[in-house]
Amino acid sequence: MRMGEFSRRTGVSQRLLRYYEEQGLLNPARRPSGYREFTEEDISTVRGIRMLLGAGLNTATIAELLPCMIDDGKILAPACSGMLPDLNRERARISEAVAGLLAARDALDALIAATVPAGTDDPEACYAAGVAKRPAGKAVPLGAKAT
Repeated sequence: MRMGEFSRRTGVSQRLLRYYEEQGLLNPARRPSGYREFTEEDISTVRGIRMLLGAGLNTATIAELLPCMIDDGKILAPACSGMLPDLNRERARISEAVAGLLAARDALDALIAATVPAGTDDPEACYAAGVAKRPAGKAVPLGAKAT
């Protein structure tokens, strides 16, 4: 099948399919005219690529792992236990990223908790910090910077 039909059947844009090909993840046959010719097996390959991307793997890692995967139409599974070190490495990388995001969320929660509720803060402090503009005609207290 040609690119347009393949794109419709997989739900993946033609541009992304070309990217997968550039990354070595997909290798469609070429017609004498240069057009790509995709097969039913390529549909399974794209399904596997999408699943591995969804698991947080990058395309370089997928290129290493994909040839060693078996797709039975229901689930993509490693063909051998030799893939476990790579899969565990990727899991550790994702866990580290999650820990970083949780720490960032905790820091943001602390900032939110330390912020005075709206309407109870000192307007002069907001003007001085440049967060709020002083209304026209309002006097600037002595020693304060006009904004």
